[in-house]
Amino acid sequence: MTRQYAPLPIKSLAEEDRPREKLLQRGIDALTDAELIAILLGSGTTDKSAIQLAQEILKARGNLGALARCGVQELTHFKGVGPAKAITLVTAFELGRRKAQQQPERYKIGSSIDAARYLQPRLSDLEREVFYILCLNRNHEVIYEKELFRGGISATVIDPKLVFREAFNHVAAGIIVAHNHPSGNLKPSMADVRITQKLLEAGHHLELPVLDHLIISYRGYFSFADEGLMKRNLEAEKKEAGKPEKTA
Repeated sequence: MTRQYAPLPIKSLAEEDRPREKLLQRGIDALTDAELIAILLGSGTTDKSAIQLAQEILKARGNLGALARCGVQELTHFKGVGPAKAITLVTAFELGRRKAQQQPERYKIGSSIDAARYLQPRLSDLEREVFYILCLNRNHEVIYEKELFRGGISATVIDPKLVFREAFNHVAAGIIVAHNHPSGNLKPSMADVRITQKLLEAGHHLELPVLDHLIISYRGYFSFADEGLMKRNLEAEKKEAGKPEKTA
C-alpha cells in the first residue's frame, strides 16, 4: 500500500512562501486569499497546514463573499476550526464590512455605480431579503438611509406611504430604493417590477422622484434606471383612470 506523506507545516516552507514572511517581504497584495485566511487561522491540523485548511474552506464555500456570510457555528463544522478560529474569521469579515460602510459625511451619488458602491457593503452579504431607502438632497448627496422592510419582498409588503414618509420626514429631494437577492440572481422578478411601478406612481403624484431601484447581490447589481425601467406605465394609468368608481 502506498504511504501517504504528511503535509509540510508552514515552517518547513521556504521563508518567502510563508504567508507572514511573504507579507513582510512583498506586501499584503502579494498574498492569495487562502494565504490571508491562513494567517487568521494561525495553524492547521495534524494532516493539513493552515494554507491547506484555508484552501479547503474557500473551496467549500465557493468564494470570499459566501465565506463572509458564514457564522461561527457554520465555520466550526470544518475540522481544525474551533470557536476561537471561527470568531477570528467572523470578526475580520465584519471589520471589512464596517470599513466599506464608512463613507464621506455626504456621499454623492451621480450614477448607478455610485449607488451600488454605497449599497453593496450594506446589502450584498445579508442572508435575508431587505428593502432599503436612500434619501438624497438636491445635490444628490445621501442625507438619510434606512432598512424599511425585511423578509420576503413583494408588492403587498412594500407600502409606498411608509417609503415616502421617510423621504418627507428628512426633506429629501429624491430617493433611491434597493433590495438584495441573497441567491445571487440579479434578474428582477415581476414583483420587483410591480413595486417599482407603484413607487414611481406615488413619487409622481407626490412630486418626489424615485431616481432608481437597485437589486444588490454578491455577484453585482442591477439598475432599473440603467435598463430604462424607471418609466411610469402610462397605459396602465389610463386604464385605471377609466374604471368607474367603486361604490359601497
